[in-house]
Amino acid sequence: MSKLFKQSELVASLVYTASPSRLLFKHSLKLTSIFFILITLNACSMFQFGGTKTKPVEVVNIEERPPMFHPPLPMEMQMVNFDWEILTPDIMREYLQLVEEGKAPKQAYYALTTKDYENISNNMAEIKRYTRDILAIVEYYRSLDDEDEEEQ
Repeated sequence: MSKLFKQSELVASLVYTASPSRLLFKHSLKLTSIFFILITLNACSMFQFGGTKTKPVEVVNIEERPPMFHPPLPMEMQMVNFDWEILTPDIMREYLQLVEEGKAPKQAYYALTTKDYENISNNMAEIKRYTRDILAIVEYYRSLDDEDEEEQ
């Protein structure tokens, strides 16, 4: 370090003789000294003194499955009741007679054939089956996550 300091004095003396002002000399001497001190300190940090060696870092990978997201189940189906009115030929004659007299209620009737009613019934059974299967799948995946939590 003394060698660096002597060099900085040499540089400072050259600046002193070349500069017209003593103030410039002091300022440049300070800047030069700070510059050499910083260079020296940075250079010293690159070497290890005292024989201490850094310990190697051991990297361990722990594989964990991320927690499953369980969205809330949708609200249960809320079916609205409705009335079935079966129009047989006798009931239809009575209704038509009331229509002619002007005493019939003002409502529209929809007719289904036996085959159409059977199709509606099969569709409702299919909706029930699909809903039951989907809920079983959701319960299965939730039980997998519950088992993982118990293991930990």
